[in-house]
Amino acid sequence: MISTARLLLAFVTILGGALWATEPRSEDSDYPARRITLVVPWIPSGPRDAVARVIAGHMSLLLRQEVAVENIVGAAGLTASLRVKQAAPDGYTLLMGNTGTHAAAPALYPNLAYDPQIDFQPIGLVATSPIIILGRGDFPAADLNGFINYVKTNSHKLDEGHAGVGSVPFIACGWLNHVLHATPRLVPYESATALMDAVARGRIDYTCDSTIIAAPQVHAGKVKAYAIAAPSRSMTLPDVATTKEGGLPEYELSVWYAMFAPKGVSNIIVEKLNDALSRTLDDETVRNRLIELGGTVPDRKQRGPEALTGFVRDETNRWTARIQAERLDVN
Repeated sequence: MISTARLLLAFVTILGGALWATEPRSEDSDYPARRITLVVPWIPSGPRDAVARVIAGHMSLLLRQEVAVENIVGAAGLTASLRVKQAAPDGYTLLMGNTGTHAAAPALYPNLAYDPQIDFQPIGLVATSPIIILGRGDFPAADLNGFINYVKTNSHKLDEGHAGVGSVPFIACGWLNHVLHATPRLVPYESATALMDAVARGRIDYTCDSTIIAAPQVHAGKVKAYAIAAPSRSMTLPDVATTKEGGLPEYELSVWYAMFAPKGVSNIIVEKLNDALSRTLDDETVRNRLIELGGTVPDRKQRGPEALTGFVRDETNRWTARIQAERLDVN
């Protein structure tokens, strides 16, 4: 039988190890002393990659060390997330996570190799971006009401594209299909960029993605924008009506992008990174660029690590409920 003294010693040892993981180390006061890597789960040169590079560039100036973007694609962001989870908790490897990697993934992947709420230290929310419903250029509907009626009547003959299970188009259009009781054929693409190109070329009928991804193609007139799934119109696409204006108020949806570190990073490093991120988001040039790209900059009370912790928890619960509802609808 294990004695009370041994149990107490074991408890103190475990507690001490947990505290050590976040206690300041002597080298933390000099952080950052070398280049920081920001892992981005998207291909280079896309709009979301541009968001990450705008943030990384300005943070580099404030931290006086380069914040270098490293693009690691695969499994709708899960490969990049696992890479950061396994990195040393020293603040030199960070992740640009998003709705797919940190909110929807637990419900979509029962054997997910990481726990978004346990294996990462939140740094701060970077941007949000409303979903936009998109159709190919010659899709036979002039407005959202026409789109709804056409999809409801013909969904079994339509192709809806996504960028992999767990990607933003996958979860966003999955919810739209649930709301409309639509059952289109699902066509996967290797990336959001490839997906948008397919819509622009008329290879698929419709998709759903964030305004950050869709804005360039909409501005170029290559795809039809049917509605912004947000309470108010987008500053980037002011001519596109909201889903409420178009007759689909139950479909309001935004995605988000946030910065994370591996669990165990010290509080000193978290504070330094969050301060640099928050000051970056306060910079007028950065804010204007994010808005131009289709993003919305969070206010100060939304940017802290504690706020992001609660936000990820709430978003995980919300997306778990949605994904379960979608599966029930299919069954």
